[in-house]
Amino acid sequence: MSQSLLKVSELAKSFSGVWALSNAQLTVGQGEIHALLGENGAGKSTLLKALAGAQPQTRGEIWFNGETLAVDESPVARQQKGIITIYQEFNLLPNMTVAENMFLGREPRRRNLIVDAKAVNQEAQVILDYLQLNVAPTTAVARLSVAQQQMVEIARALTLNAKLIIMDEPSAALSDSEVESLHRVVRELKGRGVSIIYVTHRLHEVFQLCDRFTVFQDGRYTGSGEVAGTSVEQIIRLMVGRDVVFDRRDSSLTHHEDKPIRLSVKGLSREKPPLDPHGIALKDISFHVHSGEVLGIAGLVGAGRTEVARCLFGADKFTQGTFELDGKPYQPQNPMYALECGIALVPEDRKKEGAVLGLSIRENLTLSSLSSLLTWRYFVSPRKEDALIEAYQKALQIKMVNAEQEVRKLSGGNQQKVILARCMALNPKVLIVDEPTRGIDVGTKSEVHQVLFDMAKQGVAVIVISSDLPEILAVSDRIITLSEGRVTGELHGDDANEERLMTLMAINHHALNAA
Repeated sequence: MSQSLLKVSELAKSFSGVWALSNAQLTVGQGEIHALLGENGAGKSTLLKALAGAQPQTRGEIWFNGETLAVDESPVARQQKGIITIYQEFNLLPNMTVAENMFLGREPRRRNLIVDAKAVNQEAQVILDYLQLNVAPTTAVARLSVAQQQMVEIARALTLNAKLIIMDEPSAALSDSEVESLHRVVRELKGRGVSIIYVTHRLHEVFQLCDRFTVFQDGRYTGSGEVAGTSVEQIIRLMVGRDVVFDRRDSSLTHHEDKPIRLSVKGLSREKPPLDPHGIALKDISFHVHSGEVLGIAGLVGAGRTEVARCLFGADKFTQGTFELDGKPYQPQNPMYALECGIALVPEDRKKEGAVLGLSIRENLTLSSLSSLLTWRYFVSPRKEDALIEAYQKALQIKMVNAEQEVRKLSGGNQQKVILARCMALNPKVLIVDEPTRGIDVGTKSEVHQVLFDMAKQGVAVIVISSDLPEILAVSDRIITLSEGRVTGELHGDDANEERLMTLMAINHHALNAA
């Protein structure tokens, strides 16, 4: 390993007597890309906040660039020393420009009074060119894609003369091509001597990008080493304490064609929203899903996968289309109507559309199924609530202090599990899950898949939307592919592979029209 830049020893952090971290250790070398790994709730986020100065540790020591960092040091002081954190939820101001976000609070000024807008834009352009980000510095952040916002966060880190950049799940919402661009930039930063702590649940990224790794389990250090000298299986064992096997759903054992069609969609279309620069038009989308079937929807970013789900759930307007639910007409109106009809959606964006962050786990999990928890017709039964929460906590391995804990205090993956549990508790006819395991650790991913399989066994029609092709292949009985808002193909699960899926997902509308 190169000369150490960061050393964390015996770090511990407690919240109300509950230890989120105990005996945490981490060493990062100069100019090293270091993977920080662990299940949801393993303590990774707590450690990152301690490094950033956002949460002082209860005990332990952080040594950085030749000095021991004071426990009460502020995030600003840590940034000034070169520790920059890029959180999973970006800290950008959407109504300000790219350049303004990059230099916020540190703008070049004329005579120390007036912000020199020309200098701000010029300095920003130099960094944007280095990152090969084809965006004008005067563009409002609200108009950028997720991948572009990710690059703006990195650009801002470079303006702060970063020595260590901490990236928390930077690739979670990116397409494969965007991930390649991110990896290129990370490698270039390494070449400049910048160290990177890279947090990810995508273990293949570790072997593509990282030099060394450290693993936490249940708030404790369980191991570290050179990436080149280990395997995926060894890392998983350090993370979860057991071997994890991803079973592919055997579609040959289930004859869904013999079962009734639960949901039918014909001619779903919508115009591109005029005020949304990233909005997707849908063109004559038709498909169906049987009772007890898992239907996968695959497509590249911008294919229209999420838009289809939102239209079916009544969250987005559409211009035309006919729908049948259990053979009867169904016309999406709004989410409440969809829930009443038996259609549930686990949304892609858990922060904005899924979890109510200020409410407790109890309130979030039971929010949509209170009518089934009543006693004496008008009063919610605490006993029924407790039984429901306990059942789904065990089924999805939700790591929490108790049911009264605020959802905002859970890790991202555990927030996702609460939303998934809330939808499952409805016993829906159709369950649509959009990126069901994004931000969920490798150990729990297989458990979520099994829960989806169990729901299908109960007769639920499950629609899975995922940008993770191995996941789509593992869970689906049948897969439809989308490209540019159109259906481009359909494959039986046993006939599908990544190459065939990518071929269908990459078809453009010109080729489709020619065919």
